[in-house]
Amino acid sequence: MKKRLGILLSGRGSNFEAIADNIAAGRLEAEIAVVISNRPEARGLEIARQRGLTAVCIPSKGLDREVYDRMVVAELRQHQVDLVCLAGFMRLLSAYFVREYNLAILNIHPALLPSFPGLDGQHQALEHGVKVSGCTVHFVDEYLDHGPIIVQRAVPVLETDTVETLSARILAEEHQAYTDVIRIVLSGKWRLDGRRVVIEP
Repeated sequence: MKKRLGILLSGRGSNFEAIADNIAAGRLEAEIAVVISNRPEARGLEIARQRGLTAVCIPSKGLDREVYDRMVVAELRQHQVDLVCLAGFMRLLSAYFVREYNLAILNIHPALLPSFPGLDGQHQALEHGVKVSGCTVHFVDEYLDHGPIIVQRAVPVLETDTVETLSARILAEEHQAYTDVIRIVLSGKWRLDGRRVVIEP
């Protein structure tokens, strides 16, 4: 039986599209059970509906974090989600959410964590003059861009780079890395050693 993914997004969700494409192409053995957004105008909801996927908007405006998270978790449970994948979901998850899906929530960040957490990781990298940036896929805890790192992909920073050109090259790596990590996590061939995620051969 295929494992069921729950996708959380706040915008277009290009990583969601890449995951859906990889599933459709047979490169990932899973199914997307539900796509949830906290913003009614999120383009990702329309894209999900066009693909014939279940798309649900649960607006977050004005709600306490845990109150909102309980609503999202209830929706994920209803759809029997095994693994939660954040794809540009612009909210920090509560301790309640993290407990309910312990080591079963993934996020992707456009920087090599722990460097440049939060918004605009690509801009931060250029501002600091780093020579290498990239992306990080990690387990989610209740702190910002903080959970155990599973996979990182390095991307050279060119002298001619702008935020747009660097972002585009990082995004290409993100689209592959996220699917690779989902495959690893669903296979169960990994273990946690302190904060280190050890991937089994």
